[in-house]
Order: sequence, then structure tokens, then C-alpha cells
Amino acid sequence: MERALTAKGAATRQRIVEGAALLIREQGVPNVGLEDIRMATATSKSQLFHYFPAGKADLMLSVAAHEAELVIAEQMPHLGDLTSWRKWQAWRRRVVQIYDAQRQRCTLSALTAQLGTGDPATREIVTTLLDRWQGYLVAGVQALKDSGEADPGIDPLVAATSILTAITGGAGMLQATDRISYLDIALTDTIEGLRRPTARTRRKSA
Repeated sequence: MERALTAKGAATRQRIVEGAALLIREQGVPNVGLEDIRMATATSKSQLFHYFPAGKADLMLSVAAHEAELVIAEQMPHLGDLTSWRKWQAWRRRVVQIYDAQRQRCTLSALTAQLGTGDPATREIVTTLLDRWQGYLVAGVQALKDSGEADPGIDPLVAATSILTAITGGAGMLQATDRISYLDIALTDTIEGLRRPTARTRRKSA
């Protein structure tokens, strides 16, 4: 059970987590030790272990949770308002922009690779992130169906899962090849599949 922190304590802990996340983005997980984080965040050794009793493993999990929150936050407000075809396109551009800027510096991917998703705590962070992300996409697909802009036969959960898979798969290929095209093409094509058949026909003939 996590200890209750004062407002000052919570702010200090958050400062350490954010500082560690920034350092890891710049240098990579294997190159960052507790001493590096301590120096970068102007934190004493006793203070560091006060907030993260298990040391680096504890801190890395906290950084992973922080980065998972950022995955959603960086897509807002677009992800939370997928209520029209135009807004879906704006969100798609935002996602591609985010991953294009990150390239090899995706802290969450680096941390999950380092910590291993076989660890229950890491797996919970990743699963919670994907479930939240999928929930926004399901709501967005349903909104398109309700407005008549999406194929009425589409299952929102299935469509949302395909879109999320296109993103995560494309992001993995980006990490391996440094090519954003995999993500861009997969996401564009999957979203295009949401459109009503008549709309897709008009687009191709235009």
C-alpha cells in the first residue's frame, strides 16, 4: 500500500519522476543510474529512497506510469472528441506527429522493454493504458456511427481494437527501423475503413 504524502511530498516525488523521465528520454534506460537521477533532480540519497524504497526498480515503475499518462495526455483534446470525420483526421495527424517526434526516444517503450511485461506491475500499467486508449476510440467510432459518417455495420470495439493495433504495431516498426511510414500508412488505412462505403467510393473517384 502506498504511503499517504503531504502536498509538498507529492510535489517532490513528482519532480523526481519527471526529472528521471526526461533523463531517460535523452540518454536511454541503460545509461541512467540512480546517481544520475539524484544529481539531475538535486535530490539527496536519503530523500530518493524515502520516496522510492525499492530503489531504481521502484522509480522506473513510477516513470513508466507517468509516461503512460502522457501517452493519453499528449493526444488531448483530439482523442476525447472524436465526434466527426474531420476530428478523426486531426487526431490521426496528431498521433503521427507525436511518434515522428519521439522516434527512438519513447520512454514508455524503453521502460517496458527493460522492466519486462512479464512483471505484473509493468503489465498492469500497460494494460490500463491500452484499455483507456481503446475506450476513447470505441466512443469515437460510436459517435461516427451515430452521425451517419461511419459504416453502420461496424462493431465499435472491433474497429477500435484494429486502430489501436495499427498504432502499436506501427510504433514497434518505427522503433526497429526509424521509419514513420509504417505507422502513418497503417493508421490512415485503418481509419479509412470506418467510412461509409458510399463515402469511400466518392473519395476514390474524386
